[in-house]
Amino acid sequence: MSAEMVGILALVVMLVLMMLRVPIVISMMLPAVIGIFYLRDWTVLATSVESNIWTHSFSYSLSVIPMFLWMGEMLTFTGISSELYSTFQKWLGRFKGGLSMATIGASAVFAAASGSSIANTATIGQMAAKEMMNNKYDNSLAGGSIVAGGTLGILIPPSSFLIVYGMLTEESIGNLLLAAIIPGVLLALLFILTIYIAVLSKSELAPKGEKVSWKERIISLKSTMWILVLFIIVIGGMFIGLFGPTEAAGIGAMCSTIIAAAKRKLTWSIFTETILRTVRNSGFIYAILLSGFLFSYLLAISKVPIAASSFLLGLDISPLAMFTLIVIMYILLGMVMDSLAAVVITVPFVIPIMSSLGHDLVWFGIVLCILVEMALISPPYGMNIMVLNGTVPELKIGKIYKGATLFLLPMLVIIVLLYMFPEIALWLPSQMIG
Repeated sequence: MSAEMVGILALVVMLVLMMLRVPIVISMMLPAVIGIFYLRDWTVLATSVESNIWTHSFSYSLSVIPMFLWMGEMLTFTGISSELYSTFQKWLGRFKGGLSMATIGASAVFAAASGSSIANTATIGQMAAKEMMNNKYDNSLAGGSIVAGGTLGILIPPSSFLIVYGMLTEESIGNLLLAAIIPGVLLALLFILTIYIAVLSKSELAPKGEKVSWKERIISLKSTMWILVLFIIVIGGMFIGLFGPTEAAGIGAMCSTIIAAAKRKLTWSIFTETILRTVRNSGFIYAILLSGFLFSYLLAISKVPIAASSFLLGLDISPLAMFTLIVIMYILLGMVMDSLAAVVITVPFVIPIMSSLGHDLVWFGIVLCILVEMALISPPYGMNIMVLNGTVPELKIGKIYKGATLFLLPMLVIIVLLYMFPEIALWLPSQMIG
């Protein structure tokens, strides 16, 4: 059997195992180990395991992930998420569909601390779902706005996804995090606009809320100051060149712990719980990432990425058509497999194509992040949808799926805008000092 055929067979086996709900790590690791052994021998297999798993495990850059995750976990336990939702509810709740808009706003700001879509969905979702159902919101709009807002967790920095992408492509993590700020804010505004248009065209989706005095609104803003100050310290410090991403993550974790203490929410049980949750979530990401490195090594020695890149580049199509094909590929992959695993597997042959077409890889990282966001709310996988349904069983999964499809359109719009105007993502990194 040719090397290319072994690589293709390994990809097929991996996809089948994932569709059979075999754990992602096993689905990637098993065909990788068998494929490397078949193409080489035990010695090469042992060496590849050591270099791709053991050596990468000691990468200094990997420490960014648990530190940013810990920052988000600590702020979750301080109750800031509920304060954020209350603030946006006071500012936007009086509008028709205002609670759904408040959900997007609270999710966007909380994303500046969580770095995780799942954390965003679960944390904001519990409060937002209760408020919207009590106020007679249509369940599809309620569920859709929660899962859409949750996706912002991996776009607005600090983003665990962009950190992983930076490690896979060896692009600057600092540049990636800065590049995501403007697209993240723009996408949040497009989500709010989508809600406004939806309730305008179908008034029964949501009622109008009660007015709140300006005094209450202004007083409520103090709850957002904690996260804004933390965001300025962490992201601002990287922007002016005061420290790098790894140091920023450590400072963010320390500052979030100080905030928890200042709010008198830091207890020994909360401290240990945040550590355990951080270790568990970091371990999940590490496992996918490290097994992905091994699978990527199999693809490399099987020459599948070279063959796939050569085939696609050999097609007589325009750069726009090529880009569209890649977008469609990621949308389809996101429907049937874990989005992070899909990225880890496909990066080796997609990145050379993007480079050959002259696209900036920092820009492509933002596009890819939005495609992953789409996967998080697309059937039948839709991780955010599963999380919300598990957290709030009253919101039926069918209703959530129906509402989520409404928010796929603004995601496609932002991808089109990024393609037409790459400066949306690239302007801010270009201004970075140092």
